[in-house]
Amino acid sequence: MANNYFSFKQFTIYQDQCAFKVGTDGVLLGAAADISEANHILDIGTGTGLIALMMAQRCEAEIIAIEPDYDSFRQACSNISQSKWKERIKVVNSNLQDFDQGTPGFDLIVSNPPFFSDSLRNPDQGKASARHKDLLKNEDLLKGVNRLLAPDSYREGGRFQVIMPYAEGLVLIAEAQEHGLYCNNMLKIKPLQTSEIRRLILTFSRQKRKATEQFLTIEHGKRHEFTEEYRNLTKDFYLKF
Repeated sequence: MANNYFSFKQFTIYQDQCAFKVGTDGVLLGAAADISEANHILDIGTGTGLIALMMAQRCEAEIIAIEPDYDSFRQACSNISQSKWKERIKVVNSNLQDFDQGTPGFDLIVSNPPFFSDSLRNPDQGKASARHKDLLKNEDLLKGVNRLLAPDSYREGGRFQVIMPYAEGLVLIAEAQEHGLYCNNMLKIKPLQTSEIRRLILTFSRQKRKATEQFLTIEHGKRHEFTEEYRNLTKDFYLKF
């Protein structure tokens, strides 16, 4: 059974009311997302508020975190209200399809979205919706990002960064092009050096250019023997680093 809370160096996440708890995917995206020159950030499906809090720790941007599940929304509000960045993070109980912040849009949008479309469903409806594409299909995600992302006339336009399983990420890259969003960077993540690539952190923009590739391995060979690159990426957050 997962703990009711997870302590980081500068904040604590309580998670007993959330469908899904603190996980490696959220930490990876929160630590690796490109926050350079980001002034207005949108976190789609904030859950516990983890990624929004990690973003706030890393930069001075104003952040809006949206969450459709009411229990998760309340918990994110509570977690953020107890942090030192509560004045810069606004939590909104809304799905992406109904959310509208107006212009000029966000210069960074991040999301750790639901990604299982065909696998066995969890009998808990909250967990099932959070983990499957019931509430946020790729089409909805891409339409929402395109609508809310800062236009090209705003600096170089906005960035959208998302973490997904490898196969699902490749599908998203292809589908994004139909919405005028192009993958500019791909961080390929392996649990072990000998493992297949399991996760992708993808960076999209409206600028069509050749995508660059980076690689990250989490552990050496034994459980909890973490690589130096993973330690360096997450050391500002994890207590054990």
